[in-house]
Amino acid sequence: MAFKKDNNKLAIVQAISELWQPLTDEEINILSDSIYVQKFKRNQLVYKDFDGPTRMMCLVQGKVKIFKLGIGGRNQILRIIKPIEFFGFRAYFADEDYKTAAMAFEPSTVAFFSMPVIMKLMKNNFNISLFFIKYLSKQLGYSDDRTVNLTQKHIRGRLAESLIFLKESYGIEEDGYTLSIYLSREDLANLSNMTTSNAIRTLSAFANEKLIAIDGRKIKLINSEEILRISQMG
Repeated sequence: MAFKKDNNKLAIVQAISELWQPLTDEEINILSDSIYVQKFKRNQLVYKDFDGPTRMMCLVQGKVKIFKLGIGGRNQILRIIKPIEFFGFRAYFADEDYKTAAMAFEPSTVAFFSMPVIMKLMKNNFNISLFFIKYLSKQLGYSDDRTVNLTQKHIRGRLAESLIFLKESYGIEEDGYTLSIYLSREDLANLSNMTTSNAIRTLSAFANEKLIAIDGRKIKLINSEEILRISQMG
């Protein structure tokens, strides 16, 4: 969902209220009073691991990755956030510090809401509570699938899955082929659970097979059906 002004608090609250509807005028006013909007530069941290969670976040514009530092200093990208999605609240519900970090892929705008305020709204409005139950349940199912796919699929299958995932998450540009997100080779590797060198070699192999075309960080999906087949085969 796009906004005419990325810092238009009223438009942001209205978009969120449509997800949680029905909300009363009083609840909308409470959200409006608690919102804080901040812009982030490319590669700027939105929050970092071991911080104490105090606010729920909603991506307004841009792209954000949720990642975790792994063994040997390698990052594993766990999820990617797109407008208008929520993040940064699980740790508060679990009464623990963040186990992950969030960083902007590109210039992004994020809305912050006080978690005590959100908790108050959830207690008073079942629709909001049900929304987050469903939201977390879907995330858990997604994490289950990712665990199996990233540990059992071969390198080609993992990279193909990431390309399809990026297409489904962010779409393609007007040419009908180019992914609407430009990832570094390192980020693509971290998303696919492989080394950067393996990601580069597999991308080159896909390009030689005429499955994709590469122009710097731009990736064109020339044969999406075959990429999907490779992903499904694992």
